[in-house]
Amino acid sequence: MRLGVMFDRDLPPESLVPFCRHLDAAEADDVWVVEDLGWTGSISSAATALAVTERLRVGIGITPAPLRNPALLAMELGNLARMHPHRLAAGIGHGVQDWMRQVGALAPSPLALLEETIVAVRALLRGETVTLRGRAVRIDGVSLVHPPVTAPPVLAGVVRPRSLELSGRVAQGTILPEGVGPARIGEAREAIGGGDHELVVFTHLYVGDDPAVGARLAAGSAEFLHVDPDEVVMAVGSPGFAADQVRSLWEAGADTVVLRPFGPDPLPQVDLVLAELR
Repeated sequence: MRLGVMFDRDLPPESLVPFCRHLDAAEADDVWVVEDLGWTGSISSAATALAVTERLRVGIGITPAPLRNPALLAMELGNLARMHPHRLAAGIGHGVQDWMRQVGALAPSPLALLEETIVAVRALLRGETVTLRGRAVRIDGVSLVHPPVTAPPVLAGVVRPRSLELSGRVAQGTILPEGVGPARIGEAREAIGGGDHELVVFTHLYVGDDPAVGARLAAGSAEFLHVDPDEVVMAVGSPGFAADQVRSLWEAGADTVVLRPFGPDPLPQVDLVLAELR
């Protein structure tokens, strides 16, 4: 079981370096960076995080397939994996459809695009010469000159049943969004299928007693997941309660739980939960 911490998109980019160094000296296993429209790019964030740490795994959660040509994405990921072996996990997803529409990258078939992107990226990272004439991806005889010695795992950031089934077929892991609880973890495992497949679950973290914060976080996740706010599971409240929520996600089948701490000063909250989980 692994514990990760997300570098939230609202934090100033320049604070990524001290954030990662703090976690590298603590007992966290991962740091995860994001790629949301208008906020920050995941590849540059991952490169920075890897360069300033020694042991943390750095997860990308997630890069949107519509914004990334598979050949270029494989080049970037391969470069990072070659320089920092065994320390990268690469998440790829559909992207938020409204954001993809804003930048003219809306895919006619998001499922086909995600599947073909993952298939192509994984093959390129394995050092293969790739020719793919798919519905959404066209590659003709491309290979990496410097493929990584060990290809990093490629995970799909998905939530719907058809996408989960796709992830089980073509990816090495699945990333579930904030708000998913133990019951939905079981459903996701069933949709994904068996085999050696890492399940990563993001969860909101807020150590405090302001009910407005919890309500705000629950409302955002509920809207994204299309569920009632009462169904949203979060690590919100006392350090002990937050730690218990993390344990419940592990017990339900999550291999990695990634805390997304709320607020401008996230690390003290993370430290309190880490102390409870020791």
